[in-house]
Amino acid sequence: MDTVTRNAYAKVNLGLDIVGIREDGYHLVKMVMQTVELHDVLSFKKAEGREVVLRISDKSTLPDLADVPTDGRNLIVKAAERMRQRYGITEGVEITLEKHIPMAAGMAGGSTDCAAALRGMTELFGLPCTEEELAETGVALGADVPYCLTGGTALSQGIGEVLTELSPMPGCGMIVVKPGFGASTKEVYGAYDSLDPAGIDHPDIDGMVNALEKGDLSGVLQRLGNVLEDVTAALHPEIHRIEEILIECGAAAAIMTGSGPTVFGIIPEGQDAAAKDEMKRRTEEILREEGIPAAVYVTRVYDPQEVSG
Repeated sequence: MDTVTRNAYAKVNLGLDIVGIREDGYHLVKMVMQTVELHDVLSFKKAEGREVVLRISDKSTLPDLADVPTDGRNLIVKAAERMRQRYGITEGVEITLEKHIPMAAGMAGGSTDCAAALRGMTELFGLPCTEEELAETGVALGADVPYCLTGGTALSQGIGEVLTELSPMPGCGMIVVKPGFGASTKEVYGAYDSLDPAGIDHPDIDGMVNALEKGDLSGVLQRLGNVLEDVTAALHPEIHRIEEILIECGAAAAIMTGSGPTVFGIIPEGQDAAAKDEMKRRTEEILREEGIPAAVYVTRVYDPQEVSG
C-alpha cells in the first residue's frame, strides 16, 4: 500500500475526577471519555529518502497554523519515527495534516493525531503490530494516546492509560465553544493541588457509568462533572458564562472538557440541522455581544463500533 488516509477524532470528558497523585507527580484520574465527530484528516505516502516530512494541508480550517511545528516536536512526526525505529523501516514518509480540531482545547487534538499516525504507519507498511504494542508505543508519547487509538465511550484510569470500554453514549449532538484564550494544563493542575481536599466536589463517575449501561441520557447529563472546572474558571470566569449561554441557546447541559478552556453543550436528539444551525448562530451572536472571542462548532457523539459494525 502506497497511500493511506486516517481520520483523527476529537474527544470530550463527560466526567473528570482526580483520585490521587503518584510519587513522580503524575495525577491519577478517573474519567469518562467520549469521541465526537469533529476530526482532523491525516494522509500518509511512502517517499524517497529516509525522512518523515509533515505538511499542513490548505484544506485546514483553523487559523494561525503557520506556528504549528512540522519537525520532531510534533507528535505526528514523533509517532512516525517511533514506528520506523521499532520496525526497522528505512523508507521515507510524507504526511499531510488537514487540521480542524481546535488546538490547546482539552479535546486531545495532538493525542488523536498521534494515534492516527501510529495507525497510518501500521497500514502503510503492513506492520505486524498488535493493539497492545500500539498502545505501548502510544502511552510513551502521551497519556491520552491509547484512548485515542480506540475511541468511543471509555472509563480512563491510572494516568489515563488504563481503559475500560463502556456502553456507548446515547446518540446526541454537541455544540462546542473554544474560547480565544488558552489554559495552561500545568497551571490548572498546580492550582488544583493547592485546594483544600475537603472542599472539592468530586463528580459521580460510577453513577455515570451505571447510567450509560442503562442507556439513560438524562442520568448521564445529571452527572456531568469536571473536578478541574472551578479551578480553570477561577483563572477564566468566562467559562461559566459560556456554559450559561449554551443552556440559554438550547443545550440540555454544559460542561468544560479536560483542563479547559473548551466548553461543550449537549443537544438532545430530535433537533434538525436547521435548529442546530440556529443554536450555533445565537451562541456566536451572544458571545460576540459580550466580547468573548471564541470559535463555535456543532458536532455529535461518534461511536467507532457502530461505524465498523
